[in-house]
Amino acid sequence: MSPSRTPAPLRAVRRAGARLIWLLAGYRLAPSTAPSRPTVFIGAPHTSNTDFFLMLAIAWELDVRIKFLIKDSWLKGPLRGLITSLGGVAVDRANPAGIVDQLLDGMRSGAVSHLVVTPEGTRSAGSGYWKSGFYRIALAAGMPVTLGYVDGERRLAGLGPALELTGDVRADMDRIRAFYADKSGVKPANRTEPRLRSEDEPPEAVA
Repeated sequence: MSPSRTPAPLRAVRRAGARLIWLLAGYRLAPSTAPSRPTVFIGAPHTSNTDFFLMLAIAWELDVRIKFLIKDSWLKGPLRGLITSLGGVAVDRANPAGIVDQLLDGMRSGAVSHLVVTPEGTRSAGSGYWKSGFYRIALAAGMPVTLGYVDGERRLAGLGPALELTGDVRADMDRIRAFYADKSGVKPANRTEPRLRSEDEPPEAVA
């Protein structure tokens, strides 16, 4: 999204907010380029509540208007206005199959452009697999996947390359794994290796 689309006063406020986050979190923005077209952002490794604020700092610093998934219960309370203004999109986790369709509808209508997904789905050590929603959404929408990251060892956060998915899940995930191989997250013990369950299922099960 072009920086010119954000009014200058709002852009200045966001950049000030981003710098405050960098200061308080003790991180800095790695050399990063804002995407030139709608994309699905991966937020990984997702190991801490700090990740949310670093995500905002990246978006505000680069002037990218993002949407992110959040449990619908958060948008039923007093924080609804704030979370919505930050880009929160309510999802019903009791109906995970409907999330992909919901987001694709939003992308087709233009309501959602840059979507942030945390495929680990949890801030603690999980099942050993990433959730595949980001892959299915990007492939169905014809969007690239932009690799956002947090590296606790170097105290950096930023955006990596934008990958065009091929539909060959294992080959695509090999590229994603290679990128995240040296990214530790805020709490390395909670990191989940990038792998989709379908990579380990026999072909007949995937079909």
